[in-house]
Amino acid sequence: MTAPEHLIISGPEDILGYIPHSLGYWPSQSLVAMTMQGKRLVATLRVDLPEDCGRRGREGFARTVAEYLLADKEADGTLLVFFDDGLGDGGFGDSFGDDGFFDDGREGAAALSFRPLLADLECALGLAGMPVRDAWRVGNEYWRNIYCTDSSCCPPPGRPIAEIRDSRLNAEMVYLGSSVGAPPGTPSPGATDIPAADDAVVMATESEWTLALAGKGNQRAQFDAVLDAWAAALEALSPEAVPGGGVPGGSALLAARSLPGVPDGGLEPELAGFLRASLRVPAWRDAVLVMAAAGRPAAAAGAEAFGIFSAGEGLPVSCPPLPEPQATASCPEQGQAPSNPNQPAASSCGPDALPGYGEVLLGLSPPVPDWDTLNRLEGLMVELSCGGGEAKAAALTAAGWIEWCRGKGSFAHASLTRALEASPGYRLAELLSEVVRRGTICGWAGRREAAWQKFGSDAA
Repeated sequence: MTAPEHLIISGPEDILGYIPHSLGYWPSQSLVAMTMQGKRLVATLRVDLPEDCGRRGREGFARTVAEYLLADKEADGTLLVFFDDGLGDGGFGDSFGDDGFFDDGREGAAALSFRPLLADLECALGLAGMPVRDAWRVGNEYWRNIYCTDSSCCPPPGRPIAEIRDSRLNAEMVYLGSSVGAPPGTPSPGATDIPAADDAVVMATESEWTLALAGKGNQRAQFDAVLDAWAAALEALSPEAVPGGGVPGGSALLAARSLPGVPDGGLEPELAGFLRASLRVPAWRDAVLVMAAAGRPAAAAGAEAFGIFSAGEGLPVSCPPLPEPQATASCPEQGQAPSNPNQPAASSCGPDALPGYGEVLLGLSPPVPDWDTLNRLEGLMVELSCGGGEAKAAALTAAGWIEWCRGKGSFAHASLTRALEASPGYRLAELLSEVVRRGTICGWAGRREAAWQKFGSDAA
């Protein structure tokens, strides 16, 4: 499925209808800010509405939003949307306040005053060179332009939400295969339908492979065998069937359980158990992430740089039977075109330009990651997140890292939270959770030419 080069936005309903598809879910109690370059929408940011509505709290919130949006260095304007689901059956009220804004009759902390908050955002974004061009407020049943005080075009209590859901752009997104899923952290509706017996078989196989792999973490031959297994599993997946290929994060588990090209709709238990066992070795886990984003040479060179390999033959190599590869998954050789014709070959493929693990995990290198392989890897990690324990934590942490690389902090946080529930104190999940909590943006997500594109197009 290929999206058109541009998605044409003809009115506010289209802008508001684009947001849930861009995020993957319908936000609530949120501010969504979208940067603009001329008439083109570029980046979308969602943050929780502030709990502290005092002057300092509002100003700090506005500065933080502006700092996030500065990642779009070419932005020259901003659109703001306040999703306030506290406005329920009563909509936006029946009258305007003296300031020209909505007066819905609420009092106290629940009655968030949008005028002071909007004024602070206007100031911060204006100073950042991204003045607010327009703003809307969206409730459970109604929406309207915050600046509009003309009851002839903006009649109270607002315009019905159905106008957003029935917008032309929303219909086009659905036609293109996009769907709006449940908010991050919401259990997948069909997850409970997965047979527990299948998970038990995989877990038992994992235990056997854990024993077989014990003491082999410093063997180069075993390291290569582990990456061979992951590469073969990744090659068996269809990118259209994994979360990055159009399935919202909330439905990822169901997608992974019905992957075409994988026997019986899922990995063979022998291979699944081996992959889960390999995730229990941090050096192998990290190598898999680096291989997916930057290529196998970078994964091998980084492991060498860390000095994890010891001299000598060591114990015999352990590896299950692997599915037949369909294509080469490693980094292209010099002069060879990359597998994705729309993605330039990463400069990290050169022998003198291989990125380190830290650069890859922070999204600083390569210039453009292999998004197709990362999409496949997320589907594989979700498939392996059955059962519990350290292997589940590792798989969910890897999936959370990929979501963070995409710039989807809410989904990253949900996945990392589940990882820590599976294995409290899991170190990589703790570190990434702190990165997400601080609002740190992945290097790739902060650069338009490298950022993940859900639709493969711009919105204009």
